[in-house]
Amino acid sequence: MGENYSLQMKGITKRFPGVLALNNVDFNLRKGEVHALIGENGAGKSTLIKILSGAHQMDRGEIIINNQKVSIQNPRHAQELGISVIYQEFNLIPYLSVYENIFLGREHMKHKYFIDNKEIKRKTKELLEELEIKIDLDCLVADLSVAQQQMIEVAKALSMNANIIVMDEPTSALGNREIEQLFKTIKKLKNRGISVIYISHRLEELWEIADRVTVLRDGHHVATSDLKAMTKDELIKLMVGRDLTEQFPKRDVALGAEILRVEGLSKRGVLDQISFNLRRGEVVGFAGLVGSGRTELMRCLFGAERFEQGKIYIEENEVEIKSPQDAIKQGIGFITEDRKRQGLMLIRPVKENMTITDLNQFIKRLFIDRRQEEATAESLVEKLRIKTPSLEQEVRYLSGGNQQKIVIAKWLLKNAKILIFDEPTRGIDVGAKKEVYNLINMLVKNGAGVIMVSSELPEIIGMSDRIYIMSHGRITGELTAQEASQEKILKYATKE
Repeated sequence: MGENYSLQMKGITKRFPGVLALNNVDFNLRKGEVHALIGENGAGKSTLIKILSGAHQMDRGEIIINNQKVSIQNPRHAQELGISVIYQEFNLIPYLSVYENIFLGREHMKHKYFIDNKEIKRKTKELLEELEIKIDLDCLVADLSVAQQQMIEVAKALSMNANIIVMDEPTSALGNREIEQLFKTIKKLKNRGISVIYISHRLEELWEIADRVTVLRDGHHVATSDLKAMTKDELIKLMVGRDLTEQFPKRDVALGAEILRVEGLSKRGVLDQISFNLRRGEVVGFAGLVGSGRTELMRCLFGAERFEQGKIYIEENEVEIKSPQDAIKQGIGFITEDRKRQGLMLIRPVKENMTITDLNQFIKRLFIDRRQEEATAESLVEKLRIKTPSLEQEVRYLSGGNQQKIVIAKWLLKNAKILIFDEPTRGIDVGAKKEVYNLINMLVKNGAGVIMVSSELPEIIGMSDRIYIMSHGRITGELTAQEASQEKILKYATKE
């Protein structure tokens, strides 16, 4: 029934040099529906959305919006047709206010030459009240949390009269409470008859928010189904084309001697008397809500932030860590949660990104031995099964999973004995997640100790030998893998 659809994409085909990105793909969206679009990295999701948003032109196919065939020429044309895309990296200006961001480029004018800020504020206030968002209109976007910035993007979409909103990984940087608020907002959009295309690698949340799901694989449409008729295992099989029989691969590693001990680490207003330990061959998980202090603790351990009190012992010796250089000398590696900004040089080649942590080993007579550097990088690519056309490929063009492997590779090269993984599988697909888990298992089998921070509770429970739970800058609980459950973790995570 075409009249029920706000969007129909039929036979969409898109080819790039050497790659068939989309092959005869169909996708449709009902009015007032949340439709999940899923698939592994490289499945074609981004290309399909870029065609819908006017960023790419399709080679073949047709797009029908509200029963009218359209040819979307560019992003502005897409906006005029009522299409708005909220990307993972928000399209906001940090040092403009909330109201200025929402109406940027569409300002109300007074007497032809002057911006009518009073009218813009009035309209912004109406939008935020409608969405039940409590934010100061004059606040700079730079001072807002990720969750608040996301709400500003939603308000901006509504201000443009969007009737189709695409959300790309909207919960990837949110805690549980913020996700609840986002889902309430999405339900309000549905009630207004707005259709939402919802892209996420966090499959378990789809049943909470989506009505239907479409699966893409290798540029092909695999299936469209009501979510109620699908199980998570069935979805995963459709995505990867095979069974992932064991989501969290088991390891049989004998725990070794204590490799790290932290005693009474404190930072005013952030961390309060943190004490824990880590053994060789062990994965220790850190769970907690957003703002619990987990990332700040890891940054202190790596010397990226200073702490005021406390002691750090590595292999029974007290050490002083005042900078990342100090941490690296002590054998600590940090796989950051923000790999694009803090873990990679996006416009530099794969090879340079992997060898940057230890260029000294390649220097001979004041010059870098490029042949040795290349051989080492090639070995790491093979060992970690990194998919790249060449060692000279710029990292920005690789999938999230392969980018994450490159971040891990540079610490393998450095032979780090303590590895901190902060949100190691954020924004990567289920197949790539399992490869990251296998890499973690390989590290601990080789005698390293791993600290893993994750907001995905099944991941923390499935991968950790022990779990520390944090709330308001304190450790509020410790559980073994056998004791742990999502309910117990959340109980400790919400402890005052």
